[in-house]
Amino acid sequence: MHNVLEKGEIFMYYNREIKELAQEFSTDLKSGLTEQQVTENLAKYGPNELEQTKKQSIIVRFFLQFKDALTIILIIAAVVSIIVEPTEWIDSAIIVFVVVVNAILGLVQENNAERALEALQKMASPKAKVIREGNIITINASQVVPGDLLVLEAGDCIASDGRLVECFNLKVDESALTGESVPVEKISSILDKEEIPLAERNNMVYASCNVTYGRGIAIVTTTGEENEVGKIATMIQQTKRENTPLQDQLDQIGRTIGVICIIICIVVFGMELLEGLSILEAFKTSIALAVAAIPEGLATVVTVVLALSVQRMVKKNAIVKSLPAVETLGSTSIVCSDKTGTLTQNKMTVVKTYLYNRKIELLETCSEETNQLLNYFTLCSDGSISTVAGKEVAVGDPTETALVKASLEKGFTKDGLAELYPRFNELAFDSERKMMTVFVKHEDKIISITKGGPDVIFARCNNLDIDEVSVVNETMSNEALRVLALGIRYWDEEPQEFTSEMIENNLTFIGMVGMIDPPREEAKQAVAEAKSAGVRTIMITGDHVITASAIARSLGILESGQKAIMGSELAKMSDQELAEHIEEYSVYARVAPEHKVRIVNAWKSKGKVVAMTGDGVNDSPALKAADIGCAMGITGTDVAKGAASMILTDDNFATIITSIREGRGIFDNIKKDVQFLLSSNIGEVLTIFGASLISLLTPHNFGVPLLPIHLLWVNLITDSLPAFALGMEPTEPTVMHRKPRQKDEGFFSHGLGFTIAWQGLMIGTLTLIAYAIGNNQDHTVGMTMAFITLCGCQLVHSFNVKSSASILNRTLFNNPYLWGALAAGLLLQVIILAIPELSAIFKLQPLNIVQWGICVGLCLSTTVICELVKFFDRRKNNPS
Repeated sequence: MHNVLEKGEIFMYYNREIKELAQEFSTDLKSGLTEQQVTENLAKYGPNELEQTKKQSIIVRFFLQFKDALTIILIIAAVVSIIVEPTEWIDSAIIVFVVVVNAILGLVQENNAERALEALQKMASPKAKVIREGNIITINASQVVPGDLLVLEAGDCIASDGRLVECFNLKVDESALTGESVPVEKISSILDKEEIPLAERNNMVYASCNVTYGRGIAIVTTTGEENEVGKIATMIQQTKRENTPLQDQLDQIGRTIGVICIIICIVVFGMELLEGLSILEAFKTSIALAVAAIPEGLATVVTVVLALSVQRMVKKNAIVKSLPAVETLGSTSIVCSDKTGTLTQNKMTVVKTYLYNRKIELLETCSEETNQLLNYFTLCSDGSISTVAGKEVAVGDPTETALVKASLEKGFTKDGLAELYPRFNELAFDSERKMMTVFVKHEDKIISITKGGPDVIFARCNNLDIDEVSVVNETMSNEALRVLALGIRYWDEEPQEFTSEMIENNLTFIGMVGMIDPPREEAKQAVAEAKSAGVRTIMITGDHVITASAIARSLGILESGQKAIMGSELAKMSDQELAEHIEEYSVYARVAPEHKVRIVNAWKSKGKVVAMTGDGVNDSPALKAADIGCAMGITGTDVAKGAASMILTDDNFATIITSIREGRGIFDNIKKDVQFLLSSNIGEVLTIFGASLISLLTPHNFGVPLLPIHLLWVNLITDSLPAFALGMEPTEPTVMHRKPRQKDEGFFSHGLGFTIAWQGLMIGTLTLIAYAIGNNQDHTVGMTMAFITLCGCQLVHSFNVKSSASILNRTLFNNPYLWGALAAGLLLQVIILAIPELSAIFKLQPLNIVQWGICVGLCLSTTVICELVKFFDRRKNNPS
């Protein structure tokens, strides 16, 4: 015989004899492995878990925080500054302080998100029952090894791939792996074929799938990365992760500012030399300009705003694994969603009943006579519902537990019915007969109850109008209901010949029930809200196209003029054909994992920002390929969570829409921050540039109005504090009435670039006016007035950018953080001027009442100017 297979070697186990496999793995089919064998196999194959992506060290991750263009320019400015003027080390120290704080904030937030994810994974740590040395023991699933005998019972999550040794009415839900929502019947006999598709290997069980019915024992054939789950994990690792839209936009800003900064510094350096200043003096002015041009707080502010948003999202049942992911949801235009468990409750439910010769009734309004029909169905089932710690726990096939639940809702428990109708014999369900029969006793009568597919039950009954019941069956089926029929038979005594031909004939037809996995109520509302926001929901499922279409119509996903398509039809289409027709389809049924990736990529090729929701292993490649992957935290597999950018801890599709709303609000706030910071920095640059230009074009030496330390203080305090507060602006009520942003839409589109420019010119002009007035008396007075005016203009201007509408209304007071930033900024300015030691460091001097009045008047004039511009903009856009 062959030795145990080396890790990574490919072998098919479904076409091997069980005894041969037992010898292959040195396993006793009765007592399992010995502890020594377990230790050896664990050392040889490793733990039964997916290989984690190797984490970068904290030092490497810390230094990666310094890779953006703005940070690099700041570091260069700090180094050059200290080389040019070693005694002026304070400027460099402040620059380094800003850069390090930003890096620490980014690193801390990354660690917080990772810890939250690890905690979630530990909560869902799976267990497994195995036979070792003749005893059934429960162990962590990670300790399962090849050769172990897995004990499988209804409700178990299968710990690893294995070949069935024995099974009794075993059914397994393999939807996490294949997308097929109907449980698969399992067998233990050999499948004597060379190549069999995964979904048809009925004598195999697979990791991450759930046992829904019956029991069985399987010999573990592979573990960890060698499982089918592991193969899909490998596929995920090969999918390249792309930058999010926000990352691209911030990179664009960094590059733009860097280029502008270098150009202006070179121009001013040349102008200073033409004025007759020394190279050293000209270079110091250029350094001041570099500091002024770079918004030191931008990266920090954006990081903090996103970090605070991530914390808010945790409270709203979403764990975000990367900071920009929340914002990216705000630009989402397509949500590709799995059906089972995401849009639906993943819980089969009886919704309609039919009592023979009556009308179809809704379960909640069905008559008393129909209760007996429901009770017969419950008696003829092996599913059960119990209450554990105040929660209902369903065990068994979802179809059967749905029948038990229907009786329970009418006040009949299965245990109570079992006392009135004790079961004493049965003919188990099998896929050939498509029926199940139980024998019960009731009031000295023997009754056989048979349930099964309508067609097979109809053929066994002798009292029915076939045309009538066929119409009823067709009506229910067209509504995507799964229909079961039931017949009974009275016996004088228990039959001697216990065969289907004897027992399941001459039945009296009683009626039918129709059941479905119902849509989540909140999902319907969420789909409607998404639609109003210009976000289209696409259903992707492994379920039947009729069922999927019915659910999609009830949720508002499949509308008039839109189509549903099967995976088999999709497979025949080229990528180009799919991209050309992608907008026609709202429902994809019977799809494979590779189909999901194709659908996501087709939408992305149209320039759409695509979010993908899902919980199964089969969703994982698409979760990784999408712009934003959203995995389910409760039912989601570890592979799905690892591939996703975001995890929904409540498994609720509606949380996606909450995240989209949050993302749009975040992007609005980031744009406000960028508008505020860049207009402030442009004001600083124009102040210095304007002074140099005046000195060059006039005989008067205008001097330098602001020193590098002034500019660093302004950027660090009077820029950053209001910017943090603007990041906390409440989301506007109309945010979900807008269409989503285009993927290629520039950050400065819709006039933002022009607005930043004229507002920067306004701040720079007002600051130069203050400097000119003070400079006529004394250069230090001029610098002090320029410093106070620049700080004050920026503090007041933060209120101007909080809304595109007039701020002279109730919204002026809806952000207490902004008022706090204003108070803190003013207080710090007063402290600098009031304490002589600080005034000396900043080279400032006290002002008289007139000079203070001029500064205050210039600061408040920013609001007057901005309100006038907003007024004329409103008149232009709404002439009436």
